[in-house]
Amino acid sequence: MLIGNRSWLFENRPVITSTGVVGGPFEKKGKLTADFHSFSDDLWFGEDSYEKAQKKFLEEACHEALNQGNLQKEDIQFIFAGDLLNQITSTSFACRSLSIPYFGLFGACSTSMEALALAAFVVNGKGANNVITGSASHNAAVEKTFRYPTEYGSQKPPTSQWTVTAAGVGVVSSSGTGPVVTSATVGKVIDEGLKDPYNMGGAMAPAAVDTIKAHFEDRSLPEDYYDLILTGDLGKIGHAVALELFQNENMQIDQNSFQDAGLMIYNDEQPVQSGASGAGCSAAVTYGHIYNRLKQGELNKVLIVATGALLSPLTFQQQESIPCIAHAVSIERQGGFVQ
Repeated sequence: MLIGNRSWLFENRPVITSTGVVGGPFEKKGKLTADFHSFSDDLWFGEDSYEKAQKKFLEEACHEALNQGNLQKEDIQFIFAGDLLNQITSTSFACRSLSIPYFGLFGACSTSMEALALAAFVVNGKGANNVITGSASHNAAVEKTFRYPTEYGSQKPPTSQWTVTAAGVGVVSSSGTGPVVTSATVGKVIDEGLKDPYNMGGAMAPAAVDTIKAHFEDRSLPEDYYDLILTGDLGKIGHAVALELFQNENMQIDQNSFQDAGLMIYNDEQPVQSGASGAGCSAAVTYGHIYNRLKQGELNKVLIVATGALLSPLTFQQQESIPCIAHAVSIERQGGFVQ
């Protein structure tokens, strides 16, 4: 199962049998509206705090995935999930109500693929039959934690990114119908010394390129193997930096097949500066838009590379640089799959 230095090959081909994707009101105005299962009409989602609203987003996404797969909570052995808030409390509180055995994970915005890699590993090794995996974020809750409360109305530079209000989850099963998880490459922490918390894309790009390079080397794949290589949260700045780094590494990555979820989810007229980010960004795009394109046969082989900035408000105050990580998971369409 281990290939190369840091990749897993899933010989038993775990299946993503169903998904659940829930978004906020701003996401409802974006480009991928048709790929969400439902939306909240406001940021509160019927709760009295943004943190509780984020919890509810994840709960609703999990319930949607169970409904889509005709499953009961008792059919699920484990949940692998996390978020950006302090001590991943929103995810933990959501799992309190779901009452399913739970692995809480923190990889910042890389959590979605960290969770999928571990879920696929467990299912591939026959440690579970069905696992829920995913992540969530909430714009107002994350802004309050890492920057300033939205009510403060602080000005942001063009390099900043908009945190997605959404949750995306998938059910990974040992058998069934759906796209299969074929491999994963585990990221390592990369820190190029950047300290600007408003330029996360630039900070995370080296980690994304490092993991993508390792993935192709470990699996001995040609660099045009995938129909799509999708990063999670690089935005305009990070995407451009990554393309330049590919050239420096002499990697022939096609610009048309190298895309970013943070540049896909919103319309051009939405004021998101450099693009989108957040633990829910890659999760929502992967388990919504990409999953649907795989089912419909528009894509056959994709590599999802979720990127995360592993800083905290405290490390920023202590003038630390921003360590970053990226985890990659390959998903392929089963032959003859019909929705």
